[in-house]
Amino acid sequence: MKAPRTGGGWPAVWYTVKKAFESGPWRMWQGLRSKNACKTCAVGMGGQRGGMVNEQNHFPEVCKKSMQAMAADLQGAISREFFETYSLSQLEAWTPKQLESAGRLVEPLIYRKGQNYYEPLSWEDAFEKIATKLKALTPEETFFYFSGRSSNEAGFLLQLFARMYGTNNVNNCSYYCHQASGVGLSSSVGTGTATIVLDDVEQADLVFVIGGNPSSNHPRLMRTLMQVRRNGGKVVVINPVIEVGLVNFSIPSDVRSLLFGSEIATTYIQPHIGGDLALITGIAKRTLELGKVEESFLQEATNGWEEFKAHLESISWEEIEAKSGVSKAEIDDLADLYAASKNTVFSWTMGITHHAHGVENVQAIVNLALMRGMVGKPNAGLMPIRGHSNVQGIGSVGVTPKLKDAIFERLENHFEVQLPTTPGKDTLACMEGAHAGDLKFGWCLGGNLYGSNPDSDYAAEAMQKLDMLVYLSTTLNTGHAYGVADETIILPVLARDEEPQATTQESMFNYVRLSDGGIQRIEGPRSEVSVIAGVAKKVLPETKPIDWQSMEDHGKIRQAIAAIIPGYEAIGKIDTTKEEFQIGGRTLHSPTFPTADGRAKIHVHDLPDLKGDDHSFRLMTVRSEGQFNTVVYEEYDFYRGQDRRDVILMHPDDIARLKFQPDQWVNVSSEIGKIRNVLLKSFEKIRPGNVLMYYPEANVLVPRQSDPQSRTPAFKGIVVTVEPSVDPEPRGTSPAFKKWVFDRAAVQPTSSP
Repeated sequence: MKAPRTGGGWPAVWYTVKKAFESGPWRMWQGLRSKNACKTCAVGMGGQRGGMVNEQNHFPEVCKKSMQAMAADLQGAISREFFETYSLSQLEAWTPKQLESAGRLVEPLIYRKGQNYYEPLSWEDAFEKIATKLKALTPEETFFYFSGRSSNEAGFLLQLFARMYGTNNVNNCSYYCHQASGVGLSSSVGTGTATIVLDDVEQADLVFVIGGNPSSNHPRLMRTLMQVRRNGGKVVVINPVIEVGLVNFSIPSDVRSLLFGSEIATTYIQPHIGGDLALITGIAKRTLELGKVEESFLQEATNGWEEFKAHLESISWEEIEAKSGVSKAEIDDLADLYAASKNTVFSWTMGITHHAHGVENVQAIVNLALMRGMVGKPNAGLMPIRGHSNVQGIGSVGVTPKLKDAIFERLENHFEVQLPTTPGKDTLACMEGAHAGDLKFGWCLGGNLYGSNPDSDYAAEAMQKLDMLVYLSTTLNTGHAYGVADETIILPVLARDEEPQATTQESMFNYVRLSDGGIQRIEGPRSEVSVIAGVAKKVLPETKPIDWQSMEDHGKIRQAIAAIIPGYEAIGKIDTTKEEFQIGGRTLHSPTFPTADGRAKIHVHDLPDLKGDDHSFRLMTVRSEGQFNTVVYEEYDFYRGQDRRDVILMHPDDIARLKFQPDQWVNVSSEIGKIRNVLLKSFEKIRPGNVLMYYPEANVLVPRQSDPQSRTPAFKGIVVTVEPSVDPEPRGTSPAFKKWVFDRAAVQPTSSP
């Protein structure tokens, strides 16, 4: 497969048409145009503005990710015969794409250890089994995990139920993605989210895109970057891999861009994986040397400047170059661009957070922004690019192990209850607790907890040690095959735009919007809120302060959220006003920060050594263009020109140095795992000394090392060795890849379920 010369463009248009005809053009149009927030990234779309409309009211705004997610929800039902035909052993051999494409789940299912098939279960029996198990356990033997695809209403209700049951083992998927951003930002400027709005980005004259690939993962943001360039601004991309969409992107909704393409990056820098902290520190050092710092702002609005200044003066250029892999000349050029800018926006994704020093990476970006007063004014600031449509909202409404003091107090007072005060476990700690046998029960509200974990063998072992695991899901995923407990119950739920009542979500720019729901596509699944309340009624029937039956009313849940969650007061009237609102205190357009003393904090860091040596590589695990988080919609990676996923991408210089040949079979090993028979692909766009493999397939190589401050696992910068395979096998027969690549004729359904 040949990689394209530009991202987006006509291939995206044809793909859109193809998906529309697969699902039904009118059904796809209805889904995309309905007043519902987009199901994919958190850039912010839809709601009462209507579908395909962004936060600047621009229409049409749609991307392949949203088309893929909508097409998945438009699938037909999985028949009961499907689960009678395909055993768990067979499902283990299916790729993530094939599991996702099997159809919609429509009736409760149960798997019992020792059997090899999922069996149907009535809703009443499912609720009874879950309630019986929870009553037999202590609260500290349970955990509750939330994905970012659910509504604020479902998230709030489930965390309320968990705490009323007695546990604070309440956590969400952000611990495996942007938790480092939240911790880093909160510790620096007092808010854990973007400090700007979408319009600020377009008005900036310089935008840094660090450690991310929004052309693939957040395509709608590319229009904004195009507009920055058209306004005369500059875009600096920092990424160990040259991604085609960040070089040039053709915006389908813009005729000029569609026909001629749009140059995105004015400067493209390729540090070594793990070299970002040193590189950012180098830009800060050179900015200081140029005398381009806002001394008055630093003295009046920050703490820690003098210590940081002394640190920059003491660190050597030799150390910066060695630990970043970037030359001083390149760093000087970046500093010159920054020094000339009047309004700079710094954006980043998981290339920054997925490191053992992820929080320090984020703090270093904030340091650099504060040096020139680029936080606390319009058209400049900080933008973590979040990848899940409501991951911020889930966190805002209380899905964290430890509630903020104000939320804790208001929640107790509002419901006149006493909440548990035990330390709750984060996501990785819950997996460790399950593996140790301390936890017996898990509840997963959406997502794929197994697929999102590092050290996938350990993750499977941990989940298989549970007494019971409950999934609320719309479609099948690898967790349903590998993350199975003694008893595993799958409860089919409605997609967000199918909910019979309106729901709310929070965008990346801190807007809360109302989604209508109400598109009935399929019989069988139930509302997430009704499932949660149904179980709660059986587990806590005598809890007088909370009438779980009445809590099936989304409006009543929103009234509780308005009374309890600071900044969410307006949600109590949103049913009447139909107006979205922005959470106060997060957008920072003036130099007063929501910290204890109103000042931002500058942090000093030691620079980590680059990992690896001449005999090893730094591995980054990444998503493909046809993928959303753990969900794989297409097994090819169009933008990188790869037609399969069981590959390792290596620079041709490294292939020659090791006397390898392109397209030969190799084994890849890390300190905790080994994958045999991976296809070695020559890929000149990656920085030599670094390699790339696909997530979640390569999770077996990822150690459980995490950032100590955020507990975000280090999915980037894994030290691996690569050696020729002594027993190369054809595609599909490698035991190490049986989860992902297989002989389709042997196990693929012969007909649509």
